[in-house]
Amino acid sequence: MRTTGSTIRRVSTRPDPVPFGQALRFWLKLGFISFGGPAGQIAIMHSELVERRRWISEGRFLHALNYCMLLPGPEAQQLATYIGWLMHRTWGGIAAGALFVLPSLFILVALSWIYLAFGSLPAIAGIFYAIKPAVTALVLHAAHRIGTRALKNGWMWAIAAAAFVAIAVLQAPFPAIVAAAGAIGWLGSRRWPQVFAAGGHGAAQQHYGPALIDDDTPTPAHARFSRPRLVKVAGIGVGLWAGSAALLAAAGGLRGTLFQMGWFFTKAALLTFGGAYAVLPYVYQGAVAHHHWLTGAQMMDGLALGETTPGPLIMVVAFVGFVGGWGRQVLGPDALFAGGALAAAVVTWFTFLPSFVFILAGGPLVEATHGKLGFTAPLSAITAAVVGVILNLALFFAGHVLWPHGWGGGFDWVAAAIALGAAVALFRFKLGVLPLIGGCAALGLALTLAGWRA
Repeated sequence: MRTTGSTIRRVSTRPDPVPFGQALRFWLKLGFISFGGPAGQIAIMHSELVERRRWISEGRFLHALNYCMLLPGPEAQQLATYIGWLMHRTWGGIAAGALFVLPSLFILVALSWIYLAFGSLPAIAGIFYAIKPAVTALVLHAAHRIGTRALKNGWMWAIAAAAFVAIAVLQAPFPAIVAAAGAIGWLGSRRWPQVFAAGGHGAAQQHYGPALIDDDTPTPAHARFSRPRLVKVAGIGVGLWAGSAALLAAAGGLRGTLFQMGWFFTKAALLTFGGAYAVLPYVYQGAVAHHHWLTGAQMMDGLALGETTPGPLIMVVAFVGFVGGWGRQVLGPDALFAGGALAAAVVTWFTFLPSFVFILAGGPLVEATHGKLGFTAPLSAITAAVVGVILNLALFFAGHVLWPHGWGGGFDWVAAAIALGAAVALFRFKLGVLPLIGGCAALGLALTLAGWRA
């Protein structure tokens, strides 16, 4: 079928093969319009690729999405990489995945520079003052949204509660929480399989007419599992990582800021089960509390910028890198912008390199193991733990917003009112992220122009 607004018309002919150049133009367009977080980005791809263009069938699209959900990393970006790879081999996957990220990187570099260069101006400060409470509400809403999907029984609730206590009270590192939850899921799948059964995206499918890659289209040769190809592509990926890390170490030493960023965000890339909100606590622990690349308040501002730009939310790491590179003067005091941009590029490279390797090397292998409980149960337990971790992050943000000068410094009633209004808009009226952030920004600007000061 073809969609025009809300009208659907069945099409009986299969689309013509898509030239690489035509696909390239679409992936570039997608990089600029992929707002709305993973759910919105996946919806855009479904509308464009399944319904309108019919490059891939509903069944093949959902099959790819279900196994992308099993991988660490941004699932929407990996789904784009997968479809590009399925259509045009390795370079198709690289182009699709890279163009999903690059527009966001360039936009965030520009916004980060504006933030650091002009953030002290009253108007800019007022805008970010009102955005911070909205970010707190967004993180709380993310915990609720993931929780409604992940906490399917008492066991999952218990795992979430234990993760919350571990990170909030015991100060346990996020990787340890992920490892423990994964082990519980693996053991539970053997003893109580019904508890840890993981559900994917719904099996109910609609038919929009024959697709270029249809349900009965044979898997192309390059997408079939091959042990030599797995070893070759994985080796190239590891080689690219090692070569990049060695270059940074040679330039600045193992304790240099750029090498430390590369190593830290490599670990972060392997822990992004459950979406970007899941890894934010780990990024905060490392970038703010340990390395001091930026402050907690700056981290919240960066999350607000990430929410308002296209691409995966995990692109907030580009903001972290830019602020860290600027503050550490990685290229000297006379090249602050260049140093920040270089650091943003470094953290983006190390954050997304594993995602490409997972798809290009392990895609056929992961697809073959999809649906096996021993593989999916650890993910179910990790996702449950992520809910507790994100809830802790929301409370942390709330503390910084409502008591900006510390627990003894007085309660900010205006920020509390903005946070409450943002929560009502999200939970009750289902307001989108962009209207929410835009509305709060306008409110902050209006308060500043009216002469009010935080």
